[in-house]
Amino acid sequence: MALAHKNLKSNVRSQRKSVNLGARAMVNSTDDRCIVAVITEVCSQLILSRNHLELIMKNLNHELNQGLGKDTNNEASIKCFPTYVRDLPNGKEIGKFLALDLGGTNFRVLLIELGGDNTLPSKFNSKSKIYAVPQNVMLGDGTGLFDHIAECLANFMKEHDVNKEKLPLGFTFSFPLRQEGLTKARLVTWTKGFNCSGVEGEDVVRLLQDSIKRRGDVEIDVLAVLNDTTGTLMSCAYYNRNCRVGLIVGTGSNACYVERLENVELWDSDFNNPKQVIINTEWGAFGDNGCLDFIMTKYDNEIDRTSLNPKKQLFEKMISGMYMGELARLVIVKLTNDGALFRGQGSENLFKPGNFFTKYISEIESDKTGEFNNCRQVLEELCLVDITDQDCRDVRYICEVISKRAAQLSAAGVACLLNRMNEKSVVVAVDGSVYRFHPHFHNMMTETIESLVLPDITFDLMLSEDGSGRGAALVAAVASRSR
Repeated sequence: MALAHKNLKSNVRSQRKSVNLGARAMVNSTDDRCIVAVITEVCSQLILSRNHLELIMKNLNHELNQGLGKDTNNEASIKCFPTYVRDLPNGKEIGKFLALDLGGTNFRVLLIELGGDNTLPSKFNSKSKIYAVPQNVMLGDGTGLFDHIAECLANFMKEHDVNKEKLPLGFTFSFPLRQEGLTKARLVTWTKGFNCSGVEGEDVVRLLQDSIKRRGDVEIDVLAVLNDTTGTLMSCAYYNRNCRVGLIVGTGSNACYVERLENVELWDSDFNNPKQVIINTEWGAFGDNGCLDFIMTKYDNEIDRTSLNPKKQLFEKMISGMYMGELARLVIVKLTNDGALFRGQGSENLFKPGNFFTKYISEIESDKTGEFNNCRQVLEELCLVDITDQDCRDVRYICEVISKRAAQLSAAGVACLLNRMNEKSVVVAVDGSVYRFHPHFHNMMTETIESLVLPDITFDLMLSEDGSGRGAALVAAVASRSR
């Protein structure tokens, strides 16, 4: 320890003058100041400048154009899939609508009844039930999966006494899809532990309809297939017609927005009104072609190298809840090994990959200034002992730097979309566990977007309620309305 500490002081002696310690106040000794200087220097790699954010926006806008281009889409990192959802809810939709939400080891069936007035809560009624997808179904053949979904749907309809009605249905299928129409989409590849044979490359709506038809006990009218990002936008648009962007910042990250048809070279349908379509950007893949290398750190590279999909979804890996906690852990481990945290004494739990959960970041940043109750609890869960207040300050600072970068990257993406649409007043629908549960994420995003959008654009970030369920039913409602 003595040798490590001596080396530490030597390493930072030349850096002290250039490091601002004001924000890291409450250090008392020269040794503490040296340690704070090292931590600040390491974390500086994760701090984005105004120039960084403006270049990110410029690159994203270029990649969006590549994705929308007929001749450039095949090579584009951001695929910009047209969703074929063109109109938004007007709040006057009436009727009963079903929704299926499949995106993991559980799926939901919903029955939503709309009464034609979005200003009255009594005019919106929702019932739902969660069903498990057993492991053998997740890894079996596709027919078994869709037969299981059809059986649960039929049972739900019988329970709610709508099995004699032919109801419109919206199908949220949160796996990579290549959409060929509002009711036709082919699975590109399975993710999230699914590996059902005979589904990749097939139209998932047809597979669902075939399973329902084989049963013969219920009838449905599938009016739309979509992903959760589109549902997020539609769920908010039901209450506010100015909603034009949907954003997910949770386990993953993605965004969709309303684009003018004239800018969508991929468009292969009519140009009737409304001359617009929601674009599913799949922006998690932003940077896969190297255009974000200028902000990638060695910690980002380590997360990518050890992930299940190296060199893919690089933007998502800098933002989403699946990776944020591990990013913090890597920085904390580096500084522990350097003797700057916990006097160089880590723990087996700290050194084990994946053990610093993203929820820890939200909990640590929820502590009031000068208090470390949550931080100490987290560090004790990691079996760290003799934790000092300065350790807690430093760990919180690391968490703050990482969450702020994630918020700023998300905000730069949203600002790019807002400037691109150039509408004067826009609501951005947002969902996802990081946005919902981090105590400062909303404010950090708002502040950053305000600094980056064109001066005559106003915006609001609106928490979306149940985009993958309610949003699917609303897409079906809008499709039904326009028939």
